[in-house]
Amino acid sequence: MFTWLIVFIILQRLVELFIARKNEAWMKGQGGIEVGQSHYQYMVILHICFFISLLLEVFIFNRTSSSAWPILLIGFIITQVGRVWVILSLGKYWNTKIIVLPQGNVVKKGPYRFLKHPNYVIVCLELLIIPLMFEAYLTAVLFTLLNIVILSIRIPAEEKALLELTKYGEVFSKQKRFLPSFSKRV
Repeated sequence: MFTWLIVFIILQRLVELFIARKNEAWMKGQGGIEVGQSHYQYMVILHICFFISLLLEVFIFNRTSSSAWPILLIGFIITQVGRVWVILSLGKYWNTKIIVLPQGNVVKKGPYRFLKHPNYVIVCLELLIIPLMFEAYLTAVLFTLLNIVILSIRIPAEEKALLELTKYGEVFSKQKRFLPSFSKRV
C-alpha cells in the first residue's frame, strides 16, 4: 500500500506543477508579480527531502502500516478533497509560487471564506498524516518543524504582497477567518 500511495502523491504533485506553470504563465502575462523567490527553493527542497526521508525511514527501519491507518487514510482523503477545493477555488490564481496580480480579484470563495491559507493548512496536515500512516515518526516531527520555519517566512511575504498589491485587506477587513497568520498586522 505504501508504494501505491507514494506513486499517487508523486503523480498528483506532477499534475499540480503542470497546473502551476500554466497559471504562472497566465498571471505573468497579465502583469502578475512574483515575490518570495528567495525562500521558494528551500520550500521545494523541503518537499523533496520529505519524500526521501519518508522512503528511507519506512524502508530502513522496516516501518509498517499504523494500527490507526484507516482513520489516517480518511484524514488523507479529506486533505486531498481540500487540496482540490483550494485549486478549483483559486482557479488561475492558484500556484506553488507567490504570484500576485496587482489589483486582481481577491478570491473569497471556497475554503477562503473560512481560512486565510487553507492550502498551507492542508500541507501541514499531510506532513503529519502521511508519515503517521506508516509509523514514520521521525519524518513527521522533523518535517512538521521545518515546514513551520518555511511558513513563518512564506505567509508574511504572501500577506504583505496581497495587502500591498490587491484589495485583500479591504475585502477581508470585516470577515473573521481562522488563522494561520504569522503577522500581527493581518
